[in-house]
Amino acid sequence: MLIGEVSRQSGVSTRMLRHYDTLGLVKPTGRTSGGYREYSADDIRRLFHVESLRTLGLSLDETRRALDEPEFAPADLVGDLITHTRQRIAAEQELLTKLEHVDATAPSEWEDVLRMVTLLRALESEFAARRQQAILKQDGNASLPIDALVEATLSEDDLNVAGALQWSLSRAAGQGLTTLAVGLESAEVDVRRRAVAAIAAVRTAEATTHLRRALEDSDAVVRSRAALTLGARGSIDAIPDLLEMVFTGQHDVEAAEVLGVLTEVSDALASDALDTILDHMQATLDDTNDPPTRLRITQALAEIPGPAAREALTRLTQDHDRTIAATAAAIVAAQERKQKQSMGARLLEVPRTDI
Repeated sequence: MLIGEVSRQSGVSTRMLRHYDTLGLVKPTGRTSGGYREYSADDIRRLFHVESLRTLGLSLDETRRALDEPEFAPADLVGDLITHTRQRIAAEQELLTKLEHVDATAPSEWEDVLRMVTLLRALESEFAARRQQAILKQDGNASLPIDALVEATLSEDDLNVAGALQWSLSRAAGQGLTTLAVGLESAEVDVRRRAVAAIAAVRTAEATTHLRRALEDSDAVVRSRAALTLGARGSIDAIPDLLEMVFTGQHDVEAAEVLGVLTEVSDALASDALDTILDHMQATLDDTNDPPTRLRITQALAEIPGPAAREALTRLTQDHDRTIAATAAAIVAAQERKQKQSMGARLLEVPRTDI
């Protein structure tokens, strides 16, 4: 069979058949009287073997060795091919993901595409400073690859870069919250912590809903971040966790401040919130003999407004623990001074009348 016929039946170009011949990969058995290549049935069979191996990703040299060298181990070769194929697929998947991120922003100009690609590449940098700079330099009015920012947020372990990502997402008007919320379901606690921190930076009703769900998390750090944010936003759902933070000493100062703010958010919430907070504090004071816990509660009472908290502090000035009694006395004295200063300022504001 002449080379042209072989090319038509095999789909291999005549140029490639000549190249195979030059390499000794598929050499025609004979030549015609005119000097044309003539392939036998065995030559055609070898050609199909070559093409089959080539479709697996073998190089020409690997294909020749596989066919001609008995010691050439196919198992090792196939294992290498699997590794290379996986790497190629991963690279293609990474490219596809980038293209989808760019496409999601609906770019209208090539400058938008280039800016997006630059940001996506920077997010993959091994240098935290470069990642942070790329995020912070984005124009607030420009479209952002939200999904890419969310993915980076849930995997970022540098605190400065994480803060920049949270800031960027907070400007996105709640976009990406659904994906961030998926992070709250992760089996990895670090991912859940990153997710709740990013959600806490977004001030929308949907974000608040997700934060309430985070109060049920098994991790104390996740619960405390959610509770501090919810309490600052006036949600009484955070009270049990905020009290627990005071009792255990985990961000107890911040928790006490939020409890104080929470009771002043609105008159409708203040009464019930105040009663709940004071009842739990008093019960814990009565039930525990742990000095640090009782001291933290005493200090936290300083943040709670109203006469009921003042009465509790006044009682604590007679506590059997001298440190607690002294702390309560100092708080009461400071509150009285502040009250007198406030009254004096109000008196000065009263207009004088000429007699």
